[in-house]
Amino acid sequence: MVTWKKLSPEAIRTRVFDALQQNVNYYEENIIGIPASHLDDKVFYQDAPFLSNAPFLSTLIHNPNHIGCHTMGKSESFFKGTQEIEKELIAICAGEILKGNGDFDGYVASGGTEANMQAIWVYRNYFMKEFGADIREICILCSFDAHYSSSKAANVLNLDVASVPVREIDRSISPELVVEVIEDQKAVGKKYFITIANMMTTMFGSVDDVDIYTEALKRSGVHYRVHVDGAYGGFFYPFSTPETNLNFSNPEVSSITLDAHKMLQAPYGTGIFLIRKHLIQYANTKEASYVEGEDFTLIGSRSGANAIAVWMILMTYGPHGWYEKVLVLLNRTDWLCQRLDEMGLVYFRQEGSNIVTIKSDQISEETALRYGLVPDNHSAPHWYKAVIMDHVTIEKLEPLVADIQKIHNLKDT
Repeated sequence: MVTWKKLSPEAIRTRVFDALQQNVNYYEENIIGIPASHLDDKVFYQDAPFLSNAPFLSTLIHNPNHIGCHTMGKSESFFKGTQEIEKELIAICAGEILKGNGDFDGYVASGGTEANMQAIWVYRNYFMKEFGADIREICILCSFDAHYSSSKAANVLNLDVASVPVREIDRSISPELVVEVIEDQKAVGKKYFITIANMMTTMFGSVDDVDIYTEALKRSGVHYRVHVDGAYGGFFYPFSTPETNLNFSNPEVSSITLDAHKMLQAPYGTGIFLIRKHLIQYANTKEASYVEGEDFTLIGSRSGANAIAVWMILMTYGPHGWYEKVLVLLNRTDWLCQRLDEMGLVYFRQEGSNIVTIKSDQISEETALRYGLVPDNHSAPHWYKAVIMDHVTIEKLEPLVADIQKIHNLKDT
């Protein structure tokens, strides 16, 4: 059992550099069988003195390839040192953050889109192999607010998508509409449902009640698997709302996506895919026989430095430090909502979220552009969202509130 605890900068440096020592050394070893090397030293300076105190940058230069899924047993032994850190990262995310009991599989993906596609790929193959499902009998079930990666996966994997409408103001799904959508899909031959439940949508920060999905699916008599898209909320919502069942303590949840390059502020390219044991095998590519341990991932080759970056962030904060950071962002979001309430503006904010989405008729387009508020649709906005990130202090929110107040006062006169 891996325990997540805060480490000192020196302990983090030591651990990463020890791991790099266990990886292949292209300078000192006679390695001529793999199509890989360190970063090109004619372009990337490798002898800078500061690198001895820069474990992430040093890992970039060493250029470990984390191809495959290291929680499965065998992996490319050339990079075994940094692979062990990725395995530890997967265990922390699945066990300590998402309340899983036992071992889980997973890997650091290129982002939430890939991780969501990986889940859908696994379950498509699972239904086809275990139940003899025809691809036309399999359906992706999600809400209207689900991330576009569901549609992208449907396109790539030749599946249909059934979207459940959401309520306009609170962005929630209703039991009645979920039942209706499932029955409509059954009527056209769908028997197997890959269900995507949202843990904070990208646009609204809204959270699905996963029990609404599972209760309707059980009553309908269909086969299903549940994947949680926590690409935005996975490193936030479990800390702001610890009583949630959108995690592995819920036996209905088979897999979860996280994105470290959002709230965790890791470099882009650090999505995380997590799945219960004995499921990722359905995505095995046996044709990758030259890869030690074969390949169970959608992406194939990937940078080990990204896994190191996420591990370093979690170890720098520890669970208590990260909880405190989430609390700061929640307090800033509370401050903004209080100001909007005082003006009587129409907006949506999921409890436990740091996203505030304002109705487009409540704010001018000029103000939205000035402060980089993102619309739900660039052609015809209905909503604009503000995301309270680490750099979004109350001092930066005050001018936004003042500009909204001016427009509000003009409307009243």
